[in-house]
Amino acid sequence: MLGFLLRLLPFWVREPLLIAVGSVLGVRITYLAIRDHDKVAAGLGVVFLVLTAIRVHMVLRALRARRQNPIPATPADGAAVDAAPQAQDQVQAQTQVQAQAGAGPRPSPAAPEKEPSVWGQAIAAVAVVGALAAALWLAPRVLPSDNSTARQPAACPAGEHKELPKAYKATPRAATGDELCKALNRPDLAQLLGTPGESATTASGTSNTALLTDEKVALPEAEVRFDTYTVHLSATYTELSIAQYVKLMKFGNEKDVKQLPVLGRPSVLSSDHTMAIRIGPGSGGPVEQGPLARTLSIALDQADRGGYYEVTVWRTSGVLPDDSVLLGIAEKVLPTIPERAAR
Repeated sequence: MLGFLLRLLPFWVREPLLIAVGSVLGVRITYLAIRDHDKVAAGLGVVFLVLTAIRVHMVLRALRARRQNPIPATPADGAAVDAAPQAQDQVQAQTQVQAQAGAGPRPSPAAPEKEPSVWGQAIAAVAVVGALAAALWLAPRVLPSDNSTARQPAACPAGEHKELPKAYKATPRAATGDELCKALNRPDLAQLLGTPGESATTASGTSNTALLTDEKVALPEAEVRFDTYTVHLSATYTELSIAQYVKLMKFGNEKDVKQLPVLGRPSVLSSDHTMAIRIGPGSGGPVEQGPLARTLSIALDQADRGGYYEVTVWRTSGVLPDDSVLLGIAEKVLPTIPERAAR
């Protein structure tokens, strides 16, 4: 349908239009092919440019032929045809009378109109194509970039300060979920994870209490999500020490357990699956097994008098993260967690 409509257009409208479109497409496709090292796209761009050059040559030939052989005016009727020789005879007679009387110089024949140079036309065509190429090349640098609308890193919510549970008032030096979120959501957290090009998609913090403790054990939590990783940080203010925690792991026949000191404090590494909550048709149940996560549990103090931080990291792909990732996060994040005095 489009080809039929193009054929209906006059030659001097259709050809310049096709030349303009072909030049823009050819230059743009060639530029993208060079940038992306795509040989197929480069060949397509060259085809567009060659076809455009052929059409330019056709238009130049038609223009030269039109100037060399102008179309004579069509007579309205036969009377006009008969009057043409009579008018020519009258002009010749007047010329002879003027020559004999010496009334003035003989009229000189009109100077032939100078035809444009073929080389000049070719240079002009190349200049137009070059101007289009320069415009396409400079457009990404001059026009506003899409980076202005790029996704910004998620920030910890700055909501209204709610009243903390009574466990936080009774527990000395207990941090809140907001404080853990601000400590965890570092500008270099993605670099610590080994994905410096990513930005946090969500960041949250909650001031909870441990289950089955009648709100007597403070359990603040924070979580920062990326496209590749998720990092969870919590602090459990209980009397359970890391040494006792390790004994419970051995009693439960836990595997992949590794004890090591972190920041001069007793710590232990362990692995377990996360839980995924799915609601809707097609799910196996409300709670399903999520990706495998690696957790680093660190005592609140060097004396290991009870309570611990936990840094948990898991990948979206389900591959277990490297232990060095958790150690790097703990060494950077834990010293920045503020400790509040008991009220």
